[in-house]
Amino acid sequence: MKNTQNTKDTKNRRAKARLPILLAAALTTGGMTLAPTSAQAADEQPTIRELLDKCDNGTDLCVFHPSGPPEESMGEAHQVGDSAFNCTADLQRSTVGWSDTTGESNSVGVSLSAEVGFAKVFKVSIETNYSHTWESSHTESEQTNVDVRPGEVGWVTREAQMQRVSGQYELHFEDKFYGHYYWYVPFDATGPLPDAPSTKTQHTRPMTDQERSEHCG
Repeated sequence: MKNTQNTKDTKNRRAKARLPILLAAALTTGGMTLAPTSAQAADEQPTIRELLDKCDNGTDLCVFHPSGPPEESMGEAHQVGDSAFNCTADLQRSTVGWSDTTGESNSVGVSLSAEVGFAKVFKVSIETNYSHTWESSHTESEQTNVDVRPGEVGWVTREAQMQRVSGQYELHFEDKFYGHYYWYVPFDATGPLPDAPSTKTQHTRPMTDQERSEHCG
């Protein structure tokens, strides 16, 4: 009996270990939440994208539950506009014109710019819970002055303010979908913070020999 019990425990642990980390399914009956434990249930699960495509397109209920308010941070600094090379013997003030677009990213890799399905549910949830809008893309254009000393090159970098939201979708189906009425899908997204000024920084450094040859003749 002891060996039989050990064998069952081992099989149960293996079955649970095969469950996807990013996708959890639960079936609720009479107030109880039961997680699938069989190897067959673990093998026959939809992808996250397949589930999210069903949001408001085959579900009785689709809701996004954020785990907390948007987390704000600065995006990666990157050059915008062209470099300014000073081949003269005097200090030069160069005006660098640029236009830069900041986009979004998320755990599914699908744009939230659409106004239907899980994207709309996501944005409505953020606005309802935190009175905070979600922006999938933001473009900023400007002219920035850079003072470049003789023999140097100048350029401008920009850092956009970003917001990150994490949480999970809750989907209810009238009929079982892949064996379950209820599915819970983890999701996170990062995008530009609406109406927030970015940080612009001017930089200079000595030209390399190659740059001097290419730009100063």
